[in-house]
Amino acid sequence: MFEDRIAALEVEFNAVEAELADPVTLSDSDRLRDLSRRHKELGEIVRAWHDLSASRQDVTIGREMLTEAAGDERELMRTEVEEAEASVAELEERIGSLLLPKDPNVGRNVIMEIRGAVGGDEANLFARVLYEMYQRFAAMEKWKVEILSEDASEKDGINEAVFLLKGKEAYIRLEHEGGTHRVQRVPVTEAKGRVHTSTATVTVLPEAAEVEIAIDPNDLKIDVYRSTGPGGQSVNTTDSAVRITHLPTGTVVAMQDEKSQIQNRAKAMVVLRARLLKAEQDRQAAAMSAQRRGQVGAGNRTDKIRTYNYKENRVTDHRINLTLYKLDQVLAGDLLELTDALMADKRARQLAGEEDGPP
Repeated sequence: MFEDRIAALEVEFNAVEAELADPVTLSDSDRLRDLSRRHKELGEIVRAWHDLSASRQDVTIGREMLTEAAGDERELMRTEVEEAEASVAELEERIGSLLLPKDPNVGRNVIMEIRGAVGGDEANLFARVLYEMYQRFAAMEKWKVEILSEDASEKDGINEAVFLLKGKEAYIRLEHEGGTHRVQRVPVTEAKGRVHTSTATVTVLPEAAEVEIAIDPNDLKIDVYRSTGPGGQSVNTTDSAVRITHLPTGTVVAMQDEKSQIQNRAKAMVVLRARLLKAEQDRQAAAMSAQRRGQVGAGNRTDKIRTYNYKENRVTDHRINLTLYKLDQVLAGDLLELTDALMADKRARQLAGEEDGPP
């Protein structure tokens, strides 16, 4: 299944190798750097392909010899064939991974934004459940969590929470969590025991370094105001809250959790850079507005990626038709089965050519 594609890559590898030997290339540091990087990538694929071809040949020869062998020799030959077959499977898997599109966000930290959507107070209460679920998952994965903003609602829910997760696998584990999450349960305030359906939205943003997103200070409108708590009451006597508007894009970020205006401004810039990076990546994929709407949607009950049903202790991911009857464990932070399945689905779609690059 790799033959045609790898044949073309091997031709490119040989061409790159020849260009690297050219004295003209050696005098161009930028070209030399780019070619060296590409040579390394292609070399890994080509070497694995040659190893795979040799292992396949070993399997063919071994099977032919197995038909003629007898006694102890037959058992020895059978073992060698099994080892060669295992090598073929391992190398095919490795080459498949090497041929996958390189996602520029792999290895990045993640900024998550969670908001109550449809369902009033119950939606905000569910938003807090998701907020705590991801924090528990982060603790299990030994990731560092940094709360950037938390806007509590009046009945112990949250209107919005924005937080940073720092970990090597944070992005690849959580990139598929963006979207509308639906809950079906009996609210605490429901006197007749009726099941209500509510939603919360989750947005996943790769953290951006300052050097990646150059922001002109002249493009920023910065407002300061006093922090407020649930119900609008003032919780600070100084103008420490910060609202930053990126004028070219209209992106707005507000922070008020810290008592220091400087700290709130720094946190707001972290989120702003992440949103601008995501927007730029989406633009380059020619799907900026559709991409973000695809994650957040409208928050409607029918616009969902996952359903959490308390009565049946069930969680269903609708994108991959996966249902687990262990909602209690999922809410306790055990998300590995879900994230593993979503990562495997993405990889399968990439290998099938259905997905060309990062989301």
